[in-house]
Amino acid sequence: MPPKKASWIPDQHGAWAMLTVPFLAGTFLSPRPGWQHALLLTAWLLGYATVFHAQQWLRLRRVAARRPQVARRHVRPALVLGAATALAGIPLAASHPWLLLAGAAAAPFVAVNAWYAWRNRERALANGPAAVVPACGMLLVAARLGGGGLPWAPTAACLLYFAGTVPYVKTMIRERNSRTYYLGSVAHHAAAVALAACLSPWLALPFAAYLARAAALPGRRIKVPVVGAVELAASAALLTSLLLLF
Repeated sequence: MPPKKASWIPDQHGAWAMLTVPFLAGTFLSPRPGWQHALLLTAWLLGYATVFHAQQWLRLRRVAARRPQVARRHVRPALVLGAATALAGIPLAASHPWLLLAGAAAAPFVAVNAWYAWRNRERALANGPAAVVPACGMLLVAARLGGGGLPWAPTAACLLYFAGTVPYVKTMIRERNSRTYYLGSVAHHAAAVALAACLSPWLALPFAAYLARAAALPGRRIKVPVVGAVELAASAALLTSLLLLF
């Protein structure tokens, strides 16, 4: 049978909230949200899709060495999406050269993700936080692009939330029977409530809800689409909280 054609849209559905919530928070917390944010968001999402296909090519080139066509199906999406990323990003980088420094700061984290892809260990626990950090860092980038400062408090809130989704989602799907993952997830969320309260007392409310779902939902028979819907609602609640509190 011919190899299945690769979808150009990455199938990592949980990543989209992580990619957009910090960015939108930084955009609307900045003094001057505008067209440049739309262009940067386009480049950001296209860049993610490019990296996804490049990493899949890297992973499959090793694990499917006897079937090179399986890896090659990711080459065209990576090249085309990479070119589209450049078209969107180069004008911004020309007018805002500091964006190149932001890209350089994200590069080590992308390299970690690429290493895990090459080792076919993308689901390793440490691989998640390596993706979370640059995604949340886009809050700072978007805020600075809009003429604002560097809003560290909402960025820290995003880090607390999205870092917690890594072990939590595992307890709902692949590690649903792991007591170690469950306790680690609950411990992270309990600490996040206290840390969020230090950022803003009102921010402890949504984080208390995140703790409750991390403690109560694992072990229950919940379909994967429902897990995803709950996370979308939680991400929307985070974005709303950040825009109201900061």
